[in-house]
Amino acid sequence: MIQLTAAEIASMVDGEVVGEDATVTADVVTDSREAVPGGVFVAIRGESNDGHAFADAAVARGVAVVIAERTIANVTSVVVADSAAALGALARGVLKRLRERAKMSVVAITGSAGKTTTKDLLLQILGSHAPTVAPIRSFNNEIGLPLTVLRATEETRFLILEMGANHLGELTYLTSIAPPDIAVELMVGQAHLGEFGGIEAVAEAKSELVLGLAAGGTAVLNADDLRVRAMSALTAGPVVTFGHVTDADIRASDEIVRPDGGVDFTVTDHRTAQSAPVSLQLIGAHNVMNALAAASVGITLGLAVAAVAGALSSAKALSAHRMHVTERPDGVTIIDDSYNANPDSMKAALRTLAQRAARRRRTVAVLGEMLELGPESRAKHDEVGRLAVRLNISRTIVVGAGASGIFDGVTQEGSWGDEAVFVDTIRDARDLLQHELREGDVVLLKSSHGAGLWELADELAAGGVAE
Repeated sequence: MIQLTAAEIASMVDGEVVGEDATVTADVVTDSREAVPGGVFVAIRGESNDGHAFADAAVARGVAVVIAERTIANVTSVVVADSAAALGALARGVLKRLRERAKMSVVAITGSAGKTTTKDLLLQILGSHAPTVAPIRSFNNEIGLPLTVLRATEETRFLILEMGANHLGELTYLTSIAPPDIAVELMVGQAHLGEFGGIEAVAEAKSELVLGLAAGGTAVLNADDLRVRAMSALTAGPVVTFGHVTDADIRASDEIVRPDGGVDFTVTDHRTAQSAPVSLQLIGAHNVMNALAAASVGITLGLAVAAVAGALSSAKALSAHRMHVTERPDGVTIIDDSYNANPDSMKAALRTLAQRAARRRRTVAVLGEMLELGPESRAKHDEVGRLAVRLNISRTIVVGAGASGIFDGVTQEGSWGDEAVFVDTIRDARDLLQHELREGDVVLLKSSHGAGLWELADELAAGGVAE
């Protein structure tokens, strides 16, 4: 956070200073537990909690200013009509000031799957060259994105942002806060179908990122996805494409999935004919597209293909519950991809499980509900179950009524008896695994975050659930 006075903040957010003017020297937070001396606490009314109830706790931790919808005692207050909108306005004003003072490239990433993995890869590519700020956790909405922007300083060279969308207009709002110099479109998939009402509406929502580019900004588009590819018509600025198709600018070739699940491939910039080998440590063939997206940004920002490939080859999985692999001392391999799920990412995870086992080890898929699919939910869960059978998954454990369509798909496709089981609760799944896991098993845990399988994943990765 750059240094600001309360009066400067009030000017940016259309608020009124109550109390003496104060100078902010530390971070902006919305969680009072993260408040620090000299910082700003923004009291936001949420669905389950009202931040105003925690303002006193933030004051006790030494914040210099509170942004709130009423005056807060014992601290300088900036009183506004809407605290969430004020947070966005503050980020907008700070970013504008930073761009006037120093050279900074803003990169925004969206897509139905892969945003966080691509962000993590890009952070490791760019961060090795210059000061880089990227989201912590899944900060990709109207609260998280401004908080990420506000971590930037005059020294920041690259600002990486995730932009998620649950409804039309959301990306338009986020790009109004931080118009990107580079807009990355990963894929138009089947996430949030319940909110959008169909895949074409998802495409329309994702296209708002390209429409929100800063003047002269570059669109980085997945050429393998026809809906994404079509977004090239929405911008008059430069377009860089990535993928496997023959006319992609940045292309992957010679892919080989290693026994550990990682992928070796060659990345080529066909505009310059520069190529370099990549040995990706992240598991799953689907991560090649995330790596290509990150590579395309790095190359667009002037990095050499060889340097980008080297950074990708040394990159690690940074975010929890996203294809995180644990090799337990008892010979069981845990693949934890339980942070979130949609039909596309669920199928990719199952394929990765099968590849990792390579038909030499027993595979166990512990699958929970994919949320926010609306009327398509039953059919999409059924598809996942049928794929598990086609991939010859040894044991499919379906957890919870919301995921029961997976069990239906498994059984309808011809898998039953010892191959598939439905359990009502995570506790039931835990008890089952306690009796069933044995040396050599490869276990995948996958569901939407709200389904809660991440808790079981943590226990398994720590070596728990042993008989």
